[in-house]
Amino acid sequence: MTRKPARMYRKIEGQIYTRREYMGGVPACRITQFDTGNLTQMFPFELSLGMEEAGQVRDIALEAARISAVRVLERTAPNQFHLKMRCYPHAILREHKMATGAGADRISDGMRRAFGKPVGHAVRAGIGTEILTIYTTEAHIADAKEALRKASHKLPVPTRVIITQRAS
Repeated sequence: MTRKPARMYRKIEGQIYTRREYMGGVPACRITQFDTGNLTQMFPFELSLGMEEAGQVRDIALEAARISAVRVLERTAPNQFHLKMRCYPHAILREHKMATGAGADRISDGMRRAFGKPVGHAVRAGIGTEILTIYTTEAHIADAKEALRKASHKLPVPTRVIITQRAS
C-alpha cells in the first residue's frame, strides 16, 4: 500500500502512542544519523530550524531534510560544520488499512474497531521547537542558512531560522 501524504499526519490529534513493547510490527526509525559533519571542533555560531506552528513531523521528512541540508553543506562548507538532529521521533503513527476493490465489502468491517496498524514514527513538537541545528564558522553562515532553507521545504510545518552566537 502506498504511503499517505504528510498532511494526514501533520496535526496533533488524540493520545500519543509510544509504548513499543506492547505492540508488534513497528517499523524501524528512518533517521540514519543524528550527528553529521565535523564532530570534534567547537564552532562559534549556531543556526537552528525552529517550528512556527505545533505539529507532527514524520521520520521520513526529518531524514529528507537532513539529507538535503548535508548535501548543501558538504558542497559549500566541507568539514566546517556540525549538523545535529534535535528531536527523536517517539510517537508511533497508526493507519487503518481498509480493503478496496471488487468484493471488498465481504472482507472489510468498515470503521468497526478501527485502531490501526503501526506504519511509522513522528515527532510531536510545539511552537519554537528546534528540529535541526547547524554549528559553523562566521564565513559559512550564509551556506548554513541556505541549507536550512532547503531542509525546511521537506517539512510539513512552517519553520524559521534562529541564529545565535555561542559563548567561547
